[in-house]
Amino acid sequence: MSIQLDLRMGKSEFLTWVQAHEGRYELAGSRVVMMTGGSRGHAIIVRRLAAALEKRLDGNRWTVLTSDFGVALGRSTVRYPDVVVDVASGRLKDLTATAPVVIAEVISPSSAKDDLGAKVDEYVRLPSLMAYLVLAQDEPKARVWVRGAPGFSPEPKVIDGLSAVIKIASLGIDLPLGEIYASAEYR
Repeated sequence: MSIQLDLRMGKSEFLTWVQAHEGRYELAGSRVVMMTGGSRGHAIIVRRLAAALEKRLDGNRWTVLTSDFGVALGRSTVRYPDVVVDVASGRLKDLTATAPVVIAEVISPSSAKDDLGAKVDEYVRLPSLMAYLVLAQDEPKARVWVRGAPGFSPEPKVIDGLSAVIKIASLGIDLPLGEIYASAEYR
């Protein structure tokens, strides 16, 4: 769930402001939006996805980060995706990704509209992005946008079931849903 505050600012001002405030916030079209916490299922899927990505990617080239790290989307929007894979060459004091190649959100009822709407439009415009993943938290299912030769398709590929695999050919990785959804609740 997100709560819009009556605050407007640009990206630079927001990045300074957010460092001085408790809680989780995003900047969406110059408006500060307060983000709420997630469920246990949400946290488990985020952790497992991050671990699966770290296991498959070269740590000298890529860094897997979670929701504490931002992605700047123009002058008036900063998002904090659940998982972002960025180039490993970023500085430790950076507040936003340098060149994200994978961005993932774990969907919840309150975030579905943004995760499958505005965020798709924002993320797929990033020149470095190779894949945007939106994973369900209550079933082994993902909506996947992968950049191909002509760019991103307007509609996601839906991948579901414990035997299904998310393929990101440009990074040479396969992410089995059975690994991400490995607990008894999904069987």
